[in-house]
Amino acid sequence: MMRGRPDVSQKKRLITSACVLAFFLGFLFVYRGSLFGNGSSPLEYGSKSLRKLGSTYLGGDESGDAKHEESLAKFDDADDVIVKSFPVCDDRHSELIPCLDRNLIYQTRLKLDLSLMEHYERHCPNPEKRFNCLIPPPPGYKVPIKWPKSRDEVWKANIPHTHLASEKSDQNWMVVKGDKINFPGGGTHFHYGAGKYIAHMANMLNFPNDILNNEGHLRTVLDVGCGVASFGGYLLSSDIIAMSLAPNDVHQNQIQFALERGIPAYLGVLGTKRLPYPSRSFELAHCSRCRIDWLQRDGILLLELDRLLRPGGYFAYSSPEAYAQDEEDLRIWKEMSALVERMCWRIAEKRNQTVIWQKPLTNDCYLQRGPGTQPPMCRSDDDPDAVWGVLMEPCITPYSKHDHEAQGSDLAPWPARLTSPPPRLADFGYSNDMFTKDTETWQQRVDQYWNLLGSKVSPDTVRNVMDMKANMGSFAAALKDKSVWVMNVVPEDGPNTLKLVYDRGLIGTTHNWCEAFSTYPRTYDLLHAWTVFSDIERKGCSGEDLLLEMDRILRPTGFIIIRDKPSVRDFVKKYLAALHWEEVATAEDGDEVVFIVQKKVWLTSGSLRDSD
Repeated sequence: MMRGRPDVSQKKRLITSACVLAFFLGFLFVYRGSLFGNGSSPLEYGSKSLRKLGSTYLGGDESGDAKHEESLAKFDDADDVIVKSFPVCDDRHSELIPCLDRNLIYQTRLKLDLSLMEHYERHCPNPEKRFNCLIPPPPGYKVPIKWPKSRDEVWKANIPHTHLASEKSDQNWMVVKGDKINFPGGGTHFHYGAGKYIAHMANMLNFPNDILNNEGHLRTVLDVGCGVASFGGYLLSSDIIAMSLAPNDVHQNQIQFALERGIPAYLGVLGTKRLPYPSRSFELAHCSRCRIDWLQRDGILLLELDRLLRPGGYFAYSSPEAYAQDEEDLRIWKEMSALVERMCWRIAEKRNQTVIWQKPLTNDCYLQRGPGTQPPMCRSDDDPDAVWGVLMEPCITPYSKHDHEAQGSDLAPWPARLTSPPPRLADFGYSNDMFTKDTETWQQRVDQYWNLLGSKVSPDTVRNVMDMKANMGSFAAALKDKSVWVMNVVPEDGPNTLKLVYDRGLIGTTHNWCEAFSTYPRTYDLLHAWTVFSDIERKGCSGEDLLLEMDRILRPTGFIIIRDKPSVRDFVKKYLAALHWEEVATAEDGDEVVFIVQKKVWLTSGSLRDSD
């Protein structure tokens, strides 16, 4: 009996130590989860079981892995191996955005300045650490409600996050009703509906009939800190299209809600790098309690808005600083007013809780500023349209000679703007005839696409469309009579034609398709890939990774239209079963092949039913 006591004591100490260690690990688990999203544990990148392409998934031996990986970006030399299946990612990955994932930031120990919002900017995993698995939908996922009904309601199962409904309950952002989430149209500064707020802004500017589009002269809008994008959603009825912008922050699902509703939106932040849009893209920028410190770093964020606004463009600012009377708000208002005055902005109107500033039409005010006035003018060698990974500069971008002499952008009003040759065509050496021919060519191609899709599409089948290589935006222009909006993507290393897209009254962004796109999974109904695979082949990037990325951002039942060389079609065909895609149509068009596929619906758990 006596000899057993030390063993008992030792066991007790071991148990106590184990409990303390378990408690510490549990605390660390919860702490890290609280830092990196929704209380779940961080997800590991670079899992070998997910990157492996051996016998389990390809039907070959492991010695062929390197050979197959090497051939992924060489479609003409691709072998005949048929991919049997891809693994399915963990359920916690159902909302994975690879380049905007805080788990990755933690695991790679990036040293970022949180005060500058660097942690909300793009940080992509290295190719060897990408997930080689299919992103699963959440349990109970349903085919999204169709537009225009979707503007006002979505399935709760598709975005099972209701914290914004309670957090913003006094502002009418969203309301949970049974198996749906409703959107009454409210916002932080327009609790009683975006429609009335928009009409109020038009009235402030004396626009005809209190309609903000000003008879087609105001078409493109940047909504910074957009919430669930009700402002942008209600602008659509006035023939205004907004790029609704917000980061993946504490309100992390706001952009996901916007896209689920069928409203144009993009994940981004005013941090340290330029937004991925060219200069002089928007007629109006908008901030409604967007929680941005506009005075930081010598006003660099306001200067970024200035870069993006067209001559005579507006900045609508609804925030306490514009109307409150406490000491701090008055200080901010005084300093902000002095800053924008030095930037040559003037107050167009100030009423109630909103002030609207207007940017000058010409360079005259800039030329009249005294020596040493801050902020300075940008260097003559600064390219205001270079945006991919380019740091913001605290300087004012002057107008081109054309815009200065024209006293504005010289753009036709909408909808004539869509088919009128943009003045900036000359920047690329393109002629008006080239523009007209391009527009006609893509109209013929889109007509061909819809004929090939046939009974697969009806007027409400497709809403969110992405043109993965937009060039001048003629694919999107050809969809003008359909109830869709298009995210026009221009490659970061090609001709920077995105400014032509914006001059046509369309929206888009710059991107490198060797990386993941800044959007949530399941957010687009149709992807159009014109020679995108051939482009990444030249870069030596993985065609398989691109397929997985396209699957990530495509909604179940969504379509992909690939226009490329025949070997690309043959390459994609080998992956159809593994991706749960099915061929819809194929056709030859000169040296190119048109290949259309549709994503099937599948779940790991729960059920999926068509919406009513």
